[in-house]
Amino acid sequence: MYLRYIRMRLKIKTTLALILCIGHFVNAQTKREYKSWNPATDTLKVLEGQAWTGELKNHYDRLPARAEKDVRKAVWDLSRNSAGLNLRFRTNANEIIVKYTVGGNLQMPHMPATGVSGVDLYSKNIDGKWLWAAANYSFGDTVIYRFTNLPITDQHVGNKEYTLYLPLYNTVKWMEISVPKESQFTPLAVQKEKPIVAYGTSIMQGACATRSGLAFTNILGRKIDYPIINLGFSGNGRLEAPVLDLMTEIDAKIYVLDCLPNMTAGYITTNDLKKKIVEAVIRLKSKRPNTPILLTEHAGYTDGTMNAARKKQYENVNNALRFVFDSLATQGLKNIFLLSKDEIGMDIESMVDGTHPNDVGMMQYAAAYEKAIRKILNEPLGTVATTMALTQRRDASNYDWETRHRQVLAYNQVNKPDLVFMGNSITHFWAGMPEAQRVNGKASWEKYFGKSNAVNLGFGWDRIENVLWRVYHGELDNISPKQIVVMIGTNNLQINTDKEIVEGLQFLIKAIQARQPTAKIILMGILPRKDREPRVVKINKLIEKIPTNAHVKYFDAGKLFLKSDAKIDETLFYDGLHPNAAGYEKLGTFIKSKL
Repeated sequence: MYLRYIRMRLKIKTTLALILCIGHFVNAQTKREYKSWNPATDTLKVLEGQAWTGELKNHYDRLPARAEKDVRKAVWDLSRNSAGLNLRFRTNANEIIVKYTVGGNLQMPHMPATGVSGVDLYSKNIDGKWLWAAANYSFGDTVIYRFTNLPITDQHVGNKEYTLYLPLYNTVKWMEISVPKESQFTPLAVQKEKPIVAYGTSIMQGACATRSGLAFTNILGRKIDYPIINLGFSGNGRLEAPVLDLMTEIDAKIYVLDCLPNMTAGYITTNDLKKKIVEAVIRLKSKRPNTPILLTEHAGYTDGTMNAARKKQYENVNNALRFVFDSLATQGLKNIFLLSKDEIGMDIESMVDGTHPNDVGMMQYAAAYEKAIRKILNEPLGTVATTMALTQRRDASNYDWETRHRQVLAYNQVNKPDLVFMGNSITHFWAGMPEAQRVNGKASWEKYFGKSNAVNLGFGWDRIENVLWRVYHGELDNISPKQIVVMIGTNNLQINTDKEIVEGLQFLIKAIQARQPTAKIILMGILPRKDREPRVVKINKLIEKIPTNAHVKYFDAGKLFLKSDAKIDETLFYDGLHPNAAGYEKLGTFIKSKL
């Protein structure tokens, strides 16, 4: 009995050893292989937040090589930190590994290594919402960030879109991004929109965010979807002429001057500060007279209510700034704006060391800047989803949303259309330029609008908030159309209430009118669609109540597509939603009669 027990134990051990051996063999055979991408060797311009590509001493610098002889050494050295720089790419990898080396100390006493030297990965989903990816990381001679268990696809598209923020307070010397060999990986070119160019101090550079994505300029970039050039130089944001001259080389959306924390008593007198501010504004305006300038007050110190000397410091510089601002405004200088200390709203819980924001403070800074910039650009943010401008990316098979947006901007620049159609796939698939891959109503488009210098701004899958984003981001800028036809809302039926859809349409029409006040606008009712006919009829009655005037008219073509039983006439559709050629013929006849 005992011998049989011993033999059984030996047999079990042998079997376990064999299983372990086979397991090790399998692991050795299935070791994952990776492919790597070095942004510095890519011929595509991929580094966002950088203004002088092609003129750099090091690939991850923030100022051109020629600036080294013009700016102070401290500014030059800090410009080699990669604050505000980021990379965008798309991949279906479930694992992303970022390896890089840096040239400075990994951390500081008041700021962790993840903020000083770390990277930060965010993903924008197909509906324009931001998500954050956690990582395992190690800091040494080579910094390694490993992002695992990532989702490989988004609904309708076969990959995910990512933004990787680079270190705030360190110099990147070399970087490589790796994904599993079998994965797709596509770097994205930098955005072509005018950037916001921000000149400031350590606060702007990113002290003391715990992650690079939490620097307020990076938060702000995600909020407003504009590229931001971060010219924050720790301890050295001093409104200096060489930096200001470099700023004027950039065709900016807005210039931001946020240097007062480095210009308190001890560095400069109040009178000299006033002169510096005036000189800075004039220097920018002399080269870029139409570019708005946002002047920012000192946001104060955590101990400002207890330390009278510190309180006086920020009050003095803020008083000087307000004096200059009022004087320039009185003299008739246009397009200058002020962001006040109170609007930033820092308090005793929002700073690390009494000076630099913590993550809460960074969010407060970003929120204040977002509000100020939206006001300057006339891009209000509503309170419901349909009034919050967002991008989308839902159909990789037919077109790329971002690419089509760029095509529209380029087409409008050359052709200056007189008639604009804005909408979703119903408009997109009709016909016209920029041409879609799929066209279902070319004959009727040519018949009714072919001689009207018309442009098709229909984007497949678009909702009201996506059209709003496109309006905010230039699709109606620098053109003077006589008429604009808006037909949008059917894709909101699945996710929004009737009230939200109507509110969104009213919000959108106001945004269009703000940019094209003399254009005649036709707001079309939502076309009927299969199995939703009663709701569409109901919601169109609500849309009809949106206030109209001599420049805005509402029309509903729905009855043309319904049978006597109030169901859609399927002979006019190819899928119960999109018209076929016969359907577009009816729609074309109707719209042409209203133009």
